[in-house]
Amino acid sequence: MKNKFYITTAIVYTNGNPHIGYAFELILTDVIARYHRQKGDDTMFLTGTDEHGSSVAKAAAKNDTEPAKFVEGIVGKVQELTKILNISNDDFIRTTDKERHWPAVEKLWRILVANGDLYKKDYEGLYCVGHEAFIKKNDLVDGVCPLHKTEPEKVKEENWFFKLTKYKPEIRKRIESGELEILPHTKKNELLNLLDDAEDVSFSRPSKTLTWGIPVPDDSSQTIYVWADALTNYISALGWSDNSEQFKNYWPADVHLVGKDILRFHAMIWPAMLISAGIQLPKAIYVHGFINVDGEKMSKTIGNVIDPFEIVQKYGVDIVRYFLLREIPSDQDGDFSEKKLVERYNGDLANGLGNLVQRVATLIESNLDGELIIAKENILKFDEDQSTFNASIDQFRLHEALNFVWAKIAEANLLISERKPWDEAKTNPAEFLKTMTTVLLMIERVNHLLEPFMPETSNKISEVFQKDGDTFRIKKGPGLFPRLES
Repeated sequence: MKNKFYITTAIVYTNGNPHIGYAFELILTDVIARYHRQKGDDTMFLTGTDEHGSSVAKAAAKNDTEPAKFVEGIVGKVQELTKILNISNDDFIRTTDKERHWPAVEKLWRILVANGDLYKKDYEGLYCVGHEAFIKKNDLVDGVCPLHKTEPEKVKEENWFFKLTKYKPEIRKRIESGELEILPHTKKNELLNLLDDAEDVSFSRPSKTLTWGIPVPDDSSQTIYVWADALTNYISALGWSDNSEQFKNYWPADVHLVGKDILRFHAMIWPAMLISAGIQLPKAIYVHGFINVDGEKMSKTIGNVIDPFEIVQKYGVDIVRYFLLREIPSDQDGDFSEKKLVERYNGDLANGLGNLVQRVATLIESNLDGELIIAKENILKFDEDQSTFNASIDQFRLHEALNFVWAKIAEANLLISERKPWDEAKTNPAEFLKTMTTVLLMIERVNHLLEPFMPETSNKISEVFQKDGDTFRIKKGPGLFPRLES
């Protein structure tokens, strides 16, 4: 029986076009999903769009259009991005989907009410539209939200509140025991500190204030808070409200992959909702950092926001995937610059992988009539152990997994440099055959490891070295990575 593996991105907020940070999250998640499929796991990969809330309504008004029409355009862009990035998601959930998503949100709300975990009270506080959350005065820097650089709105209203404080001890226990794993571990410690100060959470806003969202069941004066709506996507997509076979097969999620700015929603509010409803918790939350540009935070004001569509069109999808995955640590902030991208391209891709594939294909084509049959006696010893690679992926260090792959590429190139097969072909054909057999098997191993990261490139390498049983036939094409000028 296959192991199941269910992984999700955070659903992207539709108050603007998707940026390079969300592209990074999609790519990270895609690599892990492809890796598990390659292992033979029954894999479900979910992404989607978070389409309700004040920020979306304001963005729509700014564009002089209705929210429903506005989000359609953004959703189209997100779906297009998944295609140009070669993302292998199995499903795409939308929070405006009244058939798939809304029933789960309404059912979960009613369970929370029945369990005494929702209550109504007057509230006065500071609301950050960017976060779609109330924030504390001591969280502000110079009177503004440190992340969104905007002054929060002063709000006084009657809302439904969720008893988060009731579940704090249980959440702490689950996180400390590792039942709910948070990677990297620095984020686990950070979250546990935040948990100390956590209070009950506003779970609705007056419908006259929040006009774009799901109405509170049995209370038309209120609209469900956007996070109570959005977090439910992870189970609504599986058909939880109907107790579907898909939900039974795939839940709990094995990994929620999210940005560091929304960890507290996923590791405090979401687990509390699930515990209240008697639903199993996800197994792990992987937390990635932000992408800076040339050492500065991305900002529309500065004008340094990277458009993922433009960068893929300019360089190609696998080159962008490779650069983001190798240059930016999966679990930390990282820096994007086109200068570094070109350096990585020429050094790692053109000189490293591309040169290896081209040299080996040319040598086999020129000296063995383009065909090589694998025989055990012709295999020189090389290290096939990939436990370090597997551990890097399992610990959410995809950049380290790629370091491992490129170390193997360097080993293959070094073997060629040391054995000089171009000379062996003339002076010692038996040794030449050993060199070519060994290096070709090393390339095959590298290509297998590379497939989750650079699927298009992996396919091209498989086209060059076409395998039929123990026989490889060479079908040499143009070089994989022609050098770029800096």
